[in-house]
Amino acid sequence: MKKTHSFHIPVMGIGFTIDTPLKVAQYGMDSVISLVDDILLEKLRKMYSEKFDIPYQEITEKIDDFRAKRITSYLNLLSDLAEKKFEDLKQMTSKKGDELLAYIQMLPDNSNLKADFKKLTSKGFSFSEIKTWASQNLVMGAIDVNIMTKVDKDNYKKGEKLPVEYNDAHAALRGFAKSKLNSSVVLSAGMNPRLYSYMGQFNDFFPDENGNIKKRIILKVSDFRSALIQGKFLAKKGLWVSEYRIESGLNCGGHAFATDGYLLGPVLEEFKTKREELQEAIQAVLNQELLNQNRMVPKQPLSIEITAQGGVGTEEEHSFLLEHYDLDSVGWGSPFLLVPEATTVDEKTLDKLTKAKENDLYLSDISPLGVPFNNLRNNTKDIEKQRLIDKNRPGSSCPKKFVAMDKEFKETGICTASREYQYLKIKALEKQDLTQEAYNKEIDKITTKSCTCVGLGTSALLKYNLDTKVEGDGVSICPGPNMAYYSKVMSLQNITDHIYGRTNVITRKDRPNLFLKELQIYMDFLNNKFEEAKTSMGRKEGKYFKVFINNMKSGVDYYQNLFNEVTTSFNDAKGTILNELEKTKTVLNQFQRELEAIPVKV
Repeated sequence: MKKTHSFHIPVMGIGFTIDTPLKVAQYGMDSVISLVDDILLEKLRKMYSEKFDIPYQEITEKIDDFRAKRITSYLNLLSDLAEKKFEDLKQMTSKKGDELLAYIQMLPDNSNLKADFKKLTSKGFSFSEIKTWASQNLVMGAIDVNIMTKVDKDNYKKGEKLPVEYNDAHAALRGFAKSKLNSSVVLSAGMNPRLYSYMGQFNDFFPDENGNIKKRIILKVSDFRSALIQGKFLAKKGLWVSEYRIESGLNCGGHAFATDGYLLGPVLEEFKTKREELQEAIQAVLNQELLNQNRMVPKQPLSIEITAQGGVGTEEEHSFLLEHYDLDSVGWGSPFLLVPEATTVDEKTLDKLTKAKENDLYLSDISPLGVPFNNLRNNTKDIEKQRLIDKNRPGSSCPKKFVAMDKEFKETGICTASREYQYLKIKALEKQDLTQEAYNKEIDKITTKSCTCVGLGTSALLKYNLDTKVEGDGVSICPGPNMAYYSKVMSLQNITDHIYGRTNVITRKDRPNLFLKELQIYMDFLNNKFEEAKTSMGRKEGKYFKVFINNMKSGVDYYQNLFNEVTTSFNDAKGTILNELEKTKTVLNQFQRELEAIPVKV
């Protein structure tokens, strides 16, 4: 299906895009909701039901399968409300056509729709003509959902472990599968074979004879090999991946899944050159499995889309990614946090984001999932965490338990950011014979974990004046490094004008090119890892660094060729970029020499 816009709004945190489709879908913009927090979804369903006079019946925890049912109900409500807004826009019942004009104005200038509309309205026209044209041509944006595949906690009832389909990610998937949505689920954070197999229980994920799929699969990946492995695995279940969404390993918001030194440019290049190979290899596996299951085999080969996201910040970068790598869409995340018409961010956090500079945005260890996490310094959740540490009562009360998955002390699982876990961990630490310095270091590692599964949703509660008695007022937020270059609150028109080059909202002149920025972040990451490992370098670590450095060097070579060959883009910054690439190569060679000189501990 032809997209209305060449950008999409990725999932952000737990609550920041929780109702984004209701704000932007009527303008043809695709966006993604997180399905982590069913408690938050239920609160918002109640709020929107009251606002639009829709009968509401609470889905309490006493109801069987309440998590999946809450998710289905929220998604159905959002679908109905977004459809209504879109219909009103097409019928021009809202503000006498202002919304329709806003839809047209925000389109890219090279849009055929925009040209058609200008042609239609340039001569005399009637409102009925415009209504007919709008009904036939305008497309609503997708209401997509995100499931972090590994956030799949076991659940218990009266002390008894429930079957695997009641696990968190499984229940979320079921909630989406049973909804009326015709959209996609974005699977992120790596492979979960049990969850992938479970998808095969829902007919909406399978193609019909014309190749239409009601519930499509988007895989978030950071390299080609991972896409091929996961795509084939799903095809063996009869499931097709409609889109491969490539995300920069480190130059993105939220959890940062660092690759082994694979940089975004070379990864996109590999997808571009092997796109057909990927499609054909997986199609063959899929067709065979559909026959095995006695299901409909589509008459025509199914299509795949390739999209990318992570650190894009200018129209020049946006256009380059689309054109040079033949992408179908580019994700714009962090800048949208400064657009209240699109995302849900409380005033205090919004203010902190507008003032944030490079040093305020850092890769932290605060996530209980044990994955590096992009963090905003001095966010209110971290201040709350420090207050508890100062009182000698570290850790959260853990009211929601969505990531209570560590089984070191308890079979049912505890969250590493919880007071219970940190108390037990510190007690165990006290029995070890550690120096004061080593002890302090370990204590920091334990207490740095923050209650993000609550903190990432609280902003929505504060924004809508909903009860935060259980959650508290602390907000965690996870913008990407790109946030440093945006310093004012924007309207939806402002940000779309910026994306399409009609205006420029970045006032700073020192923003590095997105490829260069990612390279710098990877160099910092490598440096930190290297310093940590120097004193106890084993064979495994030595091999890891060798592969990492070689991949980085290949990436730098690729960029040197790219920027030397490209004639129509990045001309103003080309000299600086090539100079930085040369410097980086020198540093990587130093790393290599140092690595070779370190004695490996067997």
